[in-house]
Amino acid sequence: MLFNSIECIFVFLPGVALGYFVLGKRSPNAAIVWLVAASLAFYAWWDPRYLTLLVGSVVFNYLIGRRIGAGRYTAFWLALGIVTNLCLLGYYKYANFFLDNLVLVSGHAFSVDRIILPLGISFFTFTQIAYLVDVWRSEAREYHFTKYLLFATFFPHLIAGPILHHKEIMPQFDDAQTFRVNWERIAEGLSFFALGLAKKILLADNIAPYATDVFEAARMGSVSFLEAWQGSLSYTLQLYFDFSGYCDMAIGAALLFGIRMPVNFASPYKSLSIIEFWRTWHMTLARFLRDYLYIPLGGNRVGELRRYLNLIIVMLLGGLWHGAGWTFVVWGGLHGMYLLINHAWRSAFRASAPNIALNAAYWVLTFICVVFAWVFFRADSLQTAINMMYGMLGLQGFVLELNYRAYFGPLAHWLEALGFTFAPATQMRVAALPWILGLLAICLALPNSQQWIWDKKPLLAAKQFGLLCWRPTTVYGLTLGALATYAISKIGQPSEFLYFNF
Repeated sequence: MLFNSIECIFVFLPGVALGYFVLGKRSPNAAIVWLVAASLAFYAWWDPRYLTLLVGSVVFNYLIGRRIGAGRYTAFWLALGIVTNLCLLGYYKYANFFLDNLVLVSGHAFSVDRIILPLGISFFTFTQIAYLVDVWRSEAREYHFTKYLLFATFFPHLIAGPILHHKEIMPQFDDAQTFRVNWERIAEGLSFFALGLAKKILLADNIAPYATDVFEAARMGSVSFLEAWQGSLSYTLQLYFDFSGYCDMAIGAALLFGIRMPVNFASPYKSLSIIEFWRTWHMTLARFLRDYLYIPLGGNRVGELRRYLNLIIVMLLGGLWHGAGWTFVVWGGLHGMYLLINHAWRSAFRASAPNIALNAAYWVLTFICVVFAWVFFRADSLQTAINMMYGMLGLQGFVLELNYRAYFGPLAHWLEALGFTFAPATQMRVAALPWILGLLAICLALPNSQQWIWDKKPLLAAKQFGLLCWRPTTVYGLTLGALATYAISKIGQPSEFLYFNF
């Protein structure tokens, strides 16, 4: 089921919330069972056949966690749990990739059915691996199967994250207040959900065709300088608002049940370095890679050379986690190189006093690096990505929209002498520019959802711009209600969130 579907907004969420609080008054355990059933139904809506896989994974990890918690042969049980989880993930996510590459190397075709990637398998697998490690570290324990089932399948995070820790979610279900109606928390949840819905439907889905148009052109052949940049920037902003919208809606849905989930997205395009970018983009995945891969590999405790090698390994695996394809490996490798250079720069040049011009240069460099890497993330093949790269670097020519020629006046001849050409472009590609500028301005100028609703300290001074501070008032309720209503009116065939593919 999609958060941005009519069924979810008007039937599933209200019905589940009503049943949850009615049952919660009488028996918290009954409310938990109700929420588990709703979460399983939410997952089964996509394809009931894979519900067995999800429940089987949960049962297996619960039993392994109990074995680890018993305190005997803990290393063995932990290794068995991690290896089994990774094998399951490897089969469903990477078997096709392995066979395709085996065909390329051997030249022999294999007659096998394509394996369908179960929805959310990367997220519920990593969540449970983190749980097993936390039990081994004596940081988590769950003796009640129903509660563990809820932890692993709680529908706001089940499909596309965030990757949760048991200790940050389940203690909230031990609080009796969680099962009582809290109108301010519900108001916060509805506000998050409305903002996320607007980001997805009104922003991400509207700029998506511009990215698709250019990447399709690159798949077929070359694209010019401006076309390539419009396509790459359009996808950069589509992914931002698509993922940010999902994160907001997931937080909002959880708040309807009194549960506060961790922040997973915090204005990453404002970052002045790649290090800062990975502290604000997909934050729970970055946390997982740091705590369960980078640090066990030695982190920064084993010398500079090993530290940089660890960074590369972690980012390559992080790229492969996102998708079974060489484009994702290249994307991860690029970010590994970015981080390596960023850390080396910080080691060589210690932080200096804030400087507006220097910070602006840092932002431009960081943003361009991120955009270049997203090309590989979006492209369906390395050749498509290379065609985009050639275009972005100007190696496929500089073509300007014919209608712009009049604006340049006498300079048009000078530009043509330099190699620029003026030619008709599709209306779609020309129309991308206002969207790009507008959405980029939103990314950079406005506070993110958490700052606005939870911190109540937006980037603009509260005393001067008090209206920007969220409050559970009638005015805000009507405003966000109108925004959500407009977004809902634009729902046609609901589009999947991009991170559903990972």
